[in-house]
Amino acid sequence: MLARLLSRVGLVTAEQRAWAWYDWANSVYFTTVITAVFPSFFATFAAAGLEPAQATARFGLITTASVAVVAIMSPILGALADYSGIKKKLLGVFMSIGVLACASMVFITEGNVALASLLFFAGNIGVSGSLVFYDSLLPHVAKPEDTDRVSAAGYAMGYVSGGVMLLVNLAWILQPETFGFDNTVSAIRASFVAVAVWWAVFSLPLFKRVPEPPSENAPVSLVAAFSRLGRTLQEIRKYRHAFLMFIAMLLYQDGIQTIIRMAGVYGAEVGINQTSQIAAFVMVQFVGIPFAFLFGSLGSRLGSKRCIFIAIAVYALATILAFFMTNAVHFFILAFMIATVQGGAQALSRALFARLIPRDRTSEFFGFFAVAERFATVFGPAIFTISVMLTGNSKSAILAILGLFVAGAWVLSRVDEHEGVRVAQQ
Repeated sequence: MLARLLSRVGLVTAEQRAWAWYDWANSVYFTTVITAVFPSFFATFAAAGLEPAQATARFGLITTASVAVVAIMSPILGALADYSGIKKKLLGVFMSIGVLACASMVFITEGNVALASLLFFAGNIGVSGSLVFYDSLLPHVAKPEDTDRVSAAGYAMGYVSGGVMLLVNLAWILQPETFGFDNTVSAIRASFVAVAVWWAVFSLPLFKRVPEPPSENAPVSLVAAFSRLGRTLQEIRKYRHAFLMFIAMLLYQDGIQTIIRMAGVYGAEVGINQTSQIAAFVMVQFVGIPFAFLFGSLGSRLGSKRCIFIAIAVYALATILAFFMTNAVHFFILAFMIATVQGGAQALSRALFARLIPRDRTSEFFGFFAVAERFATVFGPAIFTISVMLTGNSKSAILAILGLFVAGAWVLSRVDEHEGVRVAQQ
């Protein structure tokens, strides 16, 4: 019955369904740890004793450092995975790092900002690194004409999963005694363990059913990986439109990832309490489900690029409104706007890039895709951090992010999807 339901939403084959389960698995880390619960927990509990602006700056520095590490490693590991046929093994390694770090957050005590920083650093590396190899499997489980639909369905499953987990977390945090916890802090710690278990268990279908894509099956060699990466850098001119897409994503994903990762800590700085934040993020998860499917359908009809333009426009408007945010009502309005486009923008970007690259080098090219996503996560938080240090608040960074959306849209306008697909298929 479940297989029939997933088939109706676009996941037709067993491999596609198993692949999408990893979206279901890892999304709870993004919603609970990166977005909704941990940022406020870090600012008010782990970083107790620091000024709010200092906690924001510290959080931004950790985020910047962790994603920078992944961005640097991704192209090299991607080349290694393609060359040696170890996509799934490397996915498993990074997933394990993330799961262990997340589960260990149960040991964070008040004022222990060092342990909280270390575990958040490791967890970010784990989840971000695993997605490099997860995304690279998309062209191997879906035909080019199906990537929009399959990618969007994966994001939709992630929205459902993240929403369910956030509802559980919210119930625990609001009524800890009802669920057997001593207090709110113990409920929050338990939510991190629940995320780790959920992530590990629902990753199993991918490892069991998705086959390792064909490769040269050469011995694992960093020298060979660097050599192959060098050839790719020399040949990138052949894939001009994939390269332009990479630059466009580097720009507009900067804005998107900044909003995703800094919304919680920025909201705390403005004065939005944790309960309101979690409720808003729950709303994002469930509002995002139908819109993710909608964008997957519209991508096939209108074209991926046009739909990404729509998403960028909504993000740009939300960025302007965020500058004037002062209360929880504003936060909910902005959260709803983001919910309508967040999954669609990321799903269609992933799908479009998958069509613009050669099938035998997906991990390598998705390593570059990860550079766009990870350095996007570097630059945005860095802007916030520098702004906080210079001005004492984050509002001055908001309008700078608007420029990233504008620049990303302009570069995206230079991408010729049909020509890029033709070259990749050759």
